[in-house]
Amino acid sequence: MNSNTFVQPERTSVPATRAPSRRTVLRTAVAGTAATGSVLGLGSAFPAYAEPAGPPAGQRPSTPDQALRELAAGNRRWRTYRQEHPHESPSLRARLSRAQHPFAIVLGCVDSRVPPELVFDQGLGDLLIVRSAGEVLDEAVRGSIAYGVLELAIPLVLVLGHQSCGAVGAAVHAEETGESLPAHIQYLADQIRPSIDHTRHGDARVDATIDAHARHTRDLLSADPDIARRVATGALAVVAARYQLVDQRVDTLR
Repeated sequence: MNSNTFVQPERTSVPATRAPSRRTVLRTAVAGTAATGSVLGLGSAFPAYAEPAGPPAGQRPSTPDQALRELAAGNRRWRTYRQEHPHESPSLRARLSRAQHPFAIVLGCVDSRVPPELVFDQGLGDLLIVRSAGEVLDEAVRGSIAYGVLELAIPLVLVLGHQSCGAVGAAVHAEETGESLPAHIQYLADQIRPSIDHTRHGDARVDATIDAHARHTRDLLSADPDIARRVATGALAVVAARYQLVDQRVDTLR
Protein backbone atom coordinates (compact mmCIF):
# COMPACT_ATOMS: atom_id res chain seq x y z
CA MET A 1 0.00 0.00 0.00
CA ASN A 2 1.52 3.33 -1.03
CA SER A 3 1.43 5.93 1.73
CA ASN A 4 1.18 8.68 -0.90
CA THR A 5 -2.31 7.44 -1.67
CA PHE A 6 -3.62 9.06 1.47
CA VAL A 7 -3.94 12.81 1.96
CA GLN A 8 -4.45 14.35 5.36
CA PRO A 9 -7.29 16.89 5.10
CA GLU A 10 -7.59 19.93 7.31
CA ARG A 11 -9.87 19.78 10.32
CA THR A 12 -12.53 22.44 10.50
CA SER A 13 -13.83 23.85 13.74
CA VAL A 14 -17.54 23.66 14.48
CA PRO A 15 -19.17 26.47 16.46
CA ALA A 16 -19.97 25.51 20.04
CA THR A 17 -23.60 24.78 20.78
CA ARG A 18 -25.70 24.94 23.90
CA ALA A 19 -24.76 22.16 26.37
CA PRO A 20 -27.23 19.27 26.10
CA SER A 21 -29.21 17.96 29.02
CA ARG A 22 -27.96 15.08 31.14
CA ARG A 23 -30.46 12.77 29.44
CA THR A 24 -29.10 13.78 26.05
CA VAL A 25 -25.52 13.12 27.17
CA LEU A 26 -26.37 9.64 28.42
CA ARG A 27 -28.22 8.87 25.21
CA THR A 28 -25.19 10.12 23.27
CA ALA A 29 -22.91 7.85 25.30
CA VAL A 30 -24.81 4.89 23.91
CA ALA A 31 -25.66 5.97 20.38
CA GLY A 32 -22.88 8.42 19.51
CA THR A 33 -23.18 11.75 17.68
CA ALA A 34 -22.05 12.59 14.16
CA ALA A 35 -18.57 14.03 13.74
CA THR A 36 -15.85 14.09 11.12
CA GLY A 37 -12.15 13.37 11.38
CA SER A 38 -8.87 13.44 9.52
CA VAL A 39 -6.19 10.84 9.91
CA LEU A 40 -3.60 8.92 7.95
CA GLY A 41 -4.28 5.92 5.76
CA LEU A 42 -3.95 2.49 7.33
CA GLY A 43 -0.40 1.37 6.72
CA SER A 44 0.89 4.84 5.79
CA ALA A 45 2.19 5.58 9.27
CA PHE A 46 3.38 2.05 10.09
CA PRO A 47 5.91 0.95 9.16
CA ALA A 48 7.78 4.02 7.94
CA TYR A 49 10.10 2.03 5.71
CA ALA A 50 9.37 0.23 2.44
CA GLU A 51 6.23 -1.90 2.43
CA PRO A 52 7.14 -5.54 3.13
CA ALA A 53 5.63 -8.52 1.45
CA GLY A 54 2.69 -10.18 3.17
CA PRO A 55 2.84 -13.74 4.49
CA PRO A 56 3.04 -16.58 1.97
CA ALA A 57 -0.31 -17.77 0.68
CA GLY A 58 -2.12 -19.86 3.24
CA GLN A 59 0.04 -18.72 6.16
CA ARG A 60 -1.09 -16.46 8.97
CA PRO A 61 0.67 -13.12 9.55
CA SER A 62 3.55 -13.64 11.97
CA THR A 63 5.11 -10.16 12.16
CA PRO A 64 3.70 -6.75 13.08
CA ASP A 65 4.08 -5.59 9.48
CA GLN A 66 2.23 -8.56 8.05
CA ALA A 67 -0.54 -8.31 10.64
CA LEU A 68 -1.20 -4.66 9.90
CA ARG A 69 -1.20 -5.27 6.14
CA GLU A 70 -3.74 -8.06 6.61
CA LEU A 71 -6.01 -5.74 8.61
CA ALA A 72 -5.64 -3.08 5.93
CA ALA A 73 -6.59 -5.55 3.20
CA GLY A 74 -9.59 -6.74 5.18
CA ASN A 75 -10.81 -3.21 5.82
CA ARG A 76 -10.47 -2.46 2.11
CA ARG A 77 -12.72 -5.43 1.35
CA TRP A 78 -15.22 -4.29 3.98
CA ARG A 79 -15.51 -0.71 2.84
CA THR A 80 -15.80 -1.69 -0.84
CA TYR A 81 -18.48 -4.33 -0.13
CA ARG A 82 -16.24 -7.21 -1.20
CA GLN A 83 -16.19 -9.12 2.07
CA GLU A 84 -14.95 -12.69 1.97
CA HIS A 85 -16.21 -13.76 5.42
CA PRO A 86 -13.12 -15.97 5.73
CA HIS A 87 -12.31 -18.86 8.04
CA GLU A 88 -15.73 -20.26 8.83
CA SER A 89 -15.46 -23.74 7.31
CA PRO A 90 -16.26 -26.93 9.24
CA SER A 91 -12.64 -28.10 9.03
CA LEU A 92 -11.36 -24.83 10.48
CA ARG A 93 -13.89 -24.97 13.31
CA ALA A 94 -12.60 -28.45 14.13
CA ARG A 95 -8.98 -27.25 14.19
CA LEU A 96 -9.87 -24.30 16.39
CA SER A 97 -11.32 -26.65 18.97
CA ARG A 98 -7.74 -27.72 19.67
CA ALA A 99 -5.83 -24.41 19.55
CA GLN A 100 -6.00 -20.79 18.48
CA HIS A 101 -3.39 -18.60 16.79
CA PRO A 102 -4.85 -15.10 16.29
CA PHE A 103 -2.57 -12.64 14.51
CA ALA A 104 -3.80 -9.36 16.04
CA ILE A 105 -5.36 -7.97 19.19
CA VAL A 106 -7.94 -5.24 18.62
CA LEU A 107 -8.90 -3.06 21.57
CA GLY A 108 -12.08 -1.37 20.44
CA CYS A 109 -15.15 0.41 21.77
CA VAL A 110 -18.37 -1.38 22.72
CA ASP A 111 -20.25 0.62 20.07
CA SER A 112 -22.48 -1.75 18.10
CA ARG A 113 -21.48 -0.09 14.82
CA VAL A 114 -17.80 -1.01 15.11
CA PRO A 115 -17.43 -4.81 15.32
CA PRO A 116 -13.75 -5.53 14.54
CA GLU A 117 -14.35 -8.89 12.86
CA LEU A 118 -16.60 -7.19 10.29
CA VAL A 119 -14.61 -3.95 9.98
CA PHE A 120 -11.49 -5.99 9.10
CA ASP A 121 -13.32 -8.85 7.32
CA GLN A 122 -11.73 -11.54 9.49
CA GLY A 123 -13.06 -14.89 10.67
CA LEU A 124 -12.85 -17.41 13.46
CA GLY A 125 -9.50 -17.55 15.20
CA ASP A 126 -8.09 -14.46 13.44
CA LEU A 127 -8.49 -11.70 16.01
CA LEU A 128 -8.39 -11.48 19.79
CA ILE A 129 -11.02 -8.84 20.54
CA VAL A 130 -11.15 -6.74 23.69
CA ARG A 131 -13.88 -4.10 23.92
CA SER A 132 -14.67 -1.42 26.48
CA ALA A 133 -16.54 1.87 26.15
CA GLY A 134 -14.14 4.43 24.74
CA GLU A 135 -11.31 1.84 24.70
CA VAL A 136 -10.86 2.59 28.41
CA LEU A 137 -8.16 0.58 30.13
CA ASP A 138 -8.77 -1.19 33.42
CA GLU A 139 -7.08 -4.25 34.90
CA ALA A 140 -9.38 -6.68 33.10
CA VAL A 141 -8.65 -5.02 29.75
CA ARG A 142 -4.91 -4.87 30.45
CA GLY A 143 -4.88 -8.49 31.55
CA SER A 144 -6.76 -9.60 28.45
CA ILE A 145 -4.26 -7.83 26.19
CA ALA A 146 -1.32 -9.19 28.19
CA TYR A 147 -2.70 -12.70 27.72
CA GLY A 148 -2.71 -12.28 23.97
CA VAL A 149 0.79 -10.78 23.90
CA LEU A 150 2.54 -13.01 26.42
CA GLU A 151 0.71 -16.33 26.11
CA LEU A 152 -0.33 -16.34 22.45
CA ALA A 153 2.63 -14.29 21.10
CA ILE A 154 0.35 -12.09 19.00
CA PRO A 155 2.49 -9.59 17.04
CA LEU A 156 0.11 -6.62 16.83
CA VAL A 157 -2.06 -4.64 19.24
CA LEU A 158 -4.40 -2.18 17.49
CA VAL A 159 -6.24 0.43 19.57
CA LEU A 160 -9.31 1.30 17.49
CA GLY A 161 -11.12 4.56 18.24
CA HIS A 162 -14.08 5.59 16.12
CA GLN A 163 -16.03 8.54 14.80
CA SER A 164 -18.99 9.59 16.96
CA CYS A 165 -17.75 7.91 20.14
CA GLY A 166 -20.44 8.55 22.73
CA ALA A 167 -18.16 7.76 25.67
CA VAL A 168 -15.74 10.47 24.57
CA GLY A 169 -18.63 12.88 23.99
CA ALA A 170 -19.93 12.26 27.52
CA ALA A 171 -16.46 12.79 29.01
CA VAL A 172 -16.04 16.11 27.21
CA HIS A 173 -19.51 17.27 28.23
CA ALA A 174 -18.96 16.30 31.87
CA GLU A 175 -15.72 18.25 32.04
CA GLU A 176 -17.17 21.32 30.35
CA THR A 177 -20.29 21.49 32.53
CA GLY A 178 -19.09 19.96 35.79
CA GLU A 179 -22.11 17.67 35.66
CA SER A 180 -21.74 14.29 37.36
CA LEU A 181 -22.58 11.17 35.45
CA PRO A 182 -23.88 7.91 36.96
CA ALA A 183 -21.10 6.14 38.87
CA HIS A 184 -19.93 3.64 36.29
CA ILE A 185 -20.19 6.07 33.38
CA GLN A 186 -18.33 8.66 35.45
CA TYR A 187 -15.48 6.15 35.77
CA LEU A 188 -15.23 6.02 31.99
CA ALA A 189 -15.27 9.82 31.74
CA ASP A 190 -12.52 10.10 34.35
CA GLN A 191 -10.28 7.77 32.34
CA ILE A 192 -10.88 9.70 29.11
CA ARG A 193 -10.46 13.16 30.65
CA PRO A 194 -6.62 13.32 30.34
CA SER A 195 -7.02 13.04 26.56
CA ILE A 196 -9.43 15.97 26.13
CA ASP A 197 -8.17 18.44 23.52
CA HIS A 198 -8.62 21.91 24.98
CA THR A 199 -7.37 23.64 21.84
CA ARG A 200 -10.70 23.00 20.11
CA HIS A 201 -14.31 23.78 20.88
CA GLY A 202 -17.74 22.24 20.41
CA ASP A 203 -18.00 19.16 18.23
CA ALA A 204 -14.43 19.69 17.04
CA ARG A 205 -13.21 19.13 20.61
CA VAL A 206 -14.99 15.79 20.83
CA ASP A 207 -13.66 14.75 17.45
CA ALA A 208 -10.06 15.66 18.28
CA THR A 209 -10.32 13.94 21.64
CA ILE A 210 -11.35 10.68 19.96
CA ASP A 211 -7.97 10.63 18.19
CA ALA A 212 -6.05 11.86 21.22
CA HIS A 213 -7.55 9.19 23.45
CA ALA A 214 -6.69 6.38 21.03
CA ARG A 215 -3.10 7.64 20.97
CA HIS A 216 -3.03 8.00 24.75
CA THR A 217 -4.30 4.44 25.20
CA ARG A 218 -1.66 3.19 22.75
CA ASP A 219 1.03 5.00 24.74
CA LEU A 220 -0.18 3.60 28.06
CA LEU A 221 -0.07 0.08 26.68
CA SER A 222 3.34 0.63 25.10
CA ALA A 223 4.71 1.74 28.47
CA ASP A 224 3.78 -1.55 30.13
CA PRO A 225 7.12 -3.28 30.87
CA ASP A 226 6.14 -6.67 29.41
CA ILE A 227 4.75 -5.09 26.27
CA ALA A 228 7.64 -2.65 25.95
CA ARG A 229 10.16 -5.49 26.02
CA ARG A 230 8.47 -7.22 23.11
CA VAL A 231 8.18 -3.97 21.18
CA ALA A 232 11.92 -3.39 21.69
CA THR A 233 12.73 -6.74 20.08
CA GLY A 234 10.52 -6.04 17.06
CA ALA A 235 8.22 -8.94 17.90
CA LEU A 236 5.28 -6.63 18.70
CA ALA A 237 3.85 -3.30 17.58
CA VAL A 238 1.17 -1.23 19.32
CA VAL A 239 -0.73 0.99 16.90
CA ALA A 240 -3.55 3.53 17.29
CA ALA A 241 -6.23 3.81 14.60
CA ARG A 242 -9.63 5.33 13.90
CA TYR A 243 -12.75 4.00 12.18
CA GLN A 244 -14.92 6.38 10.16
CA LEU A 245 -18.60 5.50 10.30
CA VAL A 246 -19.38 7.56 7.20
CA ASP A 247 -17.18 5.54 4.83
CA GLN A 248 -16.15 2.50 6.94
CA ARG A 249 -12.47 3.34 6.53
CA VAL A 250 -9.83 2.56 9.17
CA ASP A 251 -6.81 4.85 9.33
CA THR A 252 -3.72 4.72 11.52
CA LEU A 253 -2.93 7.61 13.86
CA ARG A 254 0.60 8.84 14.35
